[in-house]
Amino acid sequence: MSDRQISQHFETLAIHAGNTADPLTGAVVPPIYQVSTYKQDGVGGLRGGYEYSRSANPTRTALEENLAALEGGRRGLAFASGLAAEDTLLRTLLSPGDHVVIPNDAYGGTFRLFAKVVSRWGVEWSVADTSDPSAVRAAITPKTKAVWVETPSNPLLGITDIAAVAQVAHDAGARLVVDNTFATPYLQQPLSLGADVVVHSLTKYMGGHSDVVGGALIVSDQALGEELAYHQNSMGAVAGPFDSWLVLRGTKTLAVRMDRHSENAAKIVDMLTRHKRVTSVLYPGLPEHPGHETAAKQMKAFGGMVSFRVEGGEEAAVEVCNRTKVFTLGESLGGVESLIEHPGRMTHASVAGSALEVPGDLVRLSVGIENVDDLLEDLQQALG
Repeated sequence: MSDRQISQHFETLAIHAGNTADPLTGAVVPPIYQVSTYKQDGVGGLRGGYEYSRSANPTRTALEENLAALEGGRRGLAFASGLAAEDTLLRTLLSPGDHVVIPNDAYGGTFRLFAKVVSRWGVEWSVADTSDPSAVRAAITPKTKAVWVETPSNPLLGITDIAAVAQVAHDAGARLVVDNTFATPYLQQPLSLGADVVVHSLTKYMGGHSDVVGGALIVSDQALGEELAYHQNSMGAVAGPFDSWLVLRGTKTLAVRMDRHSENAAKIVDMLTRHKRVTSVLYPGLPEHPGHETAAKQMKAFGGMVSFRVEGGEEAAVEVCNRTKVFTLGESLGGVESLIEHPGRMTHASVAGSALEVPGDLVRLSVGIENVDDLLEDLQQALG
């Protein structure tokens, strides 16, 4: 990309970064290079640097360039899933005996990766309230190599001051990892606030259409990017060409979708805060949210994820989930269609009994881009 392109606004980058017209036909959409190997121009003569699609594939390259541009990073890497990206990152950064600080509110799959997988090869971890920089500082040990943050967090929508926690991590010689899945680079860019690594589940808002599974890592340090690329190739959990193409299609409309997600969510939050059966609403756009000022400072808008608690406990929350007609009962998030789920029994069942256990009366919404009046009516009838 030229310097002129790099300086373009987000919406323009989303459409053009990595999306070079095909030199053979002029096709404005990068082709799907559904290929495993490449003809070499003599032994060691790689045409365009491609030899085998685990190592590199032109469609994946286009996506990785797009992701790096959107997050303001030097290197982007695309994986078969968000957890594949996280696993590659952890095995790149850590060795047996190292320590990681993880948040007290995190995606259940991330917690499972720490608690059941990496801990088996000697990596230690401890939990901290990452919304409090002093709590993060207290959790750091001489062996800490990384601090892990989700902001907004999943499913309690907690907010972490990225710049403040980056300073705490760096003072201790550790790297800051930020899962930016809920916010997306359109609403928040952690690298510009001091983070070292951004993690994405591309399955969610980046793909945006509930038709692809993928993950990504983006970094601003070229040396770290090269190290991650080495491990990506060595471990092999790469994004396939068709999956890469689907996500690349999704990022083109990310800005307009996130605007609509955020607008719809704000209207739903307004209704929920006034509903007699709702005991609390968790959304960083609310002035009374403890992280509201920080979110307003580091986010462009407050996103499409909303959680709320209902009177009557766990069974009442489950019943609300079962009664919706427009909101689809299902795991995942970030698609154009609205989803509803019960975290305690679904996405976060793996954290039961741990410091990350979520309330039984909690309902999580992924607010889609449908007509908001239909969404409001559906939630009102489900709540009764």
